[in-house]
Amino acid sequence: MIRLRWVALITAGLCFLAIVGTAYILELKKISRLGSLVDERMERLVAVTRDVQVLREKIIFYRTPEGVARLAREQFNLTYPGEQIFRIELVSEDSLPEDTP
Repeated sequence: MIRLRWVALITAGLCFLAIVGTAYILELKKISRLGSLVDERMERLVAVTRDVQVLREKIIFYRTPEGVARLAREQFNLTYPGEQIFRIELVSEDSLPEDTP
């Protein structure tokens, strides 16, 4: 017959294994979640870094005389003295037919 101390020892061992196993599984889930968060933040960081690079290039361009002229033309509709501006209007031939009863 099995002695009581062996039953207690086996029970304590199984409880210890259950607690350690559960903690191990929970830690693996945390590691997986944190890994996905790191990946997401890295993607966001790369996107922001690209945006910063584009903005730096624009700053460098708009510091030049050509950049200032382009900015004046695009945003403020300014021209050089004596320069002519031609406005092109596209008229679509796809018009709706008039309803006549």
